[in-house]
Amino acid sequence: MQKSFYIKIAAVLFPAIFSFFSCSRNSAVSSVRREELFSLKYGSIENQLNLFDLNSTGSIDTGIAMRNGFFYVSNGESQKIIQMNSYGDLLTLYHNPDSNPPPLFDGSGGSSSASEKNISTRKTIDYPFNQPSKLTVDSHQYIYCVEMLPHERQENEANKTLRQVVLRFNTNSFVDYIGQQGPGGTPFPFIRNIYITQDDELVVVCIVNEGLEAFWFNSKGQPLYDIVVKFDDIPNPYEEKSGITLHMEAENIVPDMTSHTLFVKADYFETAVDENSKAQAGISYKGSYVFPLDCSSRKYGEGLPVPPYEEFVADGFSKQIYNLPYDFLGVTENGWLFFTIATERGMQVQMIHKNGNKTLKRLLQFDTENVVYESFHLSLQGIISALLAQKDSVHVVWWRTDSLLDAILKS
Repeated sequence: MQKSFYIKIAAVLFPAIFSFFSCSRNSAVSSVRREELFSLKYGSIENQLNLFDLNSTGSIDTGIAMRNGFFYVSNGESQKIIQMNSYGDLLTLYHNPDSNPPPLFDGSGGSSSASEKNISTRKTIDYPFNQPSKLTVDSHQYIYCVEMLPHERQENEANKTLRQVVLRFNTNSFVDYIGQQGPGGTPFPFIRNIYITQDDELVVVCIVNEGLEAFWFNSKGQPLYDIVVKFDDIPNPYEEKSGITLHMEAENIVPDMTSHTLFVKADYFETAVDENSKAQAGISYKGSYVFPLDCSSRKYGEGLPVPPYEEFVADGFSKQIYNLPYDFLGVTENGWLFFTIATERGMQVQMIHKNGNKTLKRLLQFDTENVVYESFHLSLQGIISALLAQKDSVHVVWWRTDSLLDAILKS
């Protein structure tokens, strides 16, 4: 997730006010302890990353995933994927040998130097990557990674450019690529994200002209559902209650981890009118809802409201409150929906159980001033891992929000 800031605090006389009122008038938001796991240097060898132009927004294709304590980083700029343990030891290198130097180990499960004889599990898997980006991992350690096709292999269909596929690797080799119809299928429209459910089923969420499109595959890669979520078809709870017509956007779709259900997050906006001229002065944020969408019946269930993030901005001796929408990060196997927003102290996460009976807010602190790029991943159990790139190195950290949620469920 690229770093984004919304409204900067204008006053310097009351720096503590923002910290205290970052989410509500009456209570501060507690922090979750961050655990520093390891760091990676910049460079071109196997256990280094190359992010190239860190100041060019949208140009970085580096992402992170975590499964069972193993970390996977796709580095599109270097055309490689690296698998590491929680100490940062390199286990497997998936790379394009034409654009990467030979690894310093022999890649056969042994090592090329006496100093590395104790590392017997390192190996390399060659693949002609073009531009790998988002990735996820299933229970068998199969890696699924979004790949941009070369221009000559891209297709056009109904005003859509089809240029991405999902590569699948096992622990020893490349298996196949998955397209819209499954293995070897037509490329996808632009992929927003990919997910693996508890049953190792792949869900690919794409951005299309009508809204968002979700492709759901079984564990063998065979298609189960192809669902287009159109902006005009999303329920409007504000219109149902008060007759107000609002502009709405499908911000994200995330699959349920245990059933064939999609959670659709919609943000609603109303037209702002200048009081003096009575002319339209833009749009203002009204609120957000998450709707469960049953994949079989294609019907929406009851919407779950997502409370907004409240930004308190000092204006002289008064304060103004701005409501801002959270981003939908993911869902855990226990049914917790995670929403995030960047703040000046790091990232605030709001966790809402899909039953709507429990809500938690916590702050994930990190030095936003020195972080030039960031990527987050939510595990099935509720652990948030992050890749935080600074000027001199890249830090891999996590926040054990899973322990917090387990305590809440048992209470």
